[in-house]
Amino acid sequence: MPAFTFEKISPPVRRGPIAPVEQKQRGVIVQMLDRLVEARARRAAGQDKAETAGRDSAAPE
Repeated sequence: MPAFTFEKISPPVRRGPIAPVEQKQRGVIVQMLDRLVEARARRAAGQDKAETAGRDSAAPE
């Protein structure tokens, strides 16, 4: 026979919507990703311009 027993305690009842907090966090993450994508696109566009300019000036034929 056990010397002690555990009493089951139910988890607390959540009240109110939790969705606005998740939406706000998701919004921040989406903004950060947008900034990274824009920066990468700018770098890629700058490299494309440099490559085309380098080809034009390097080929005097």
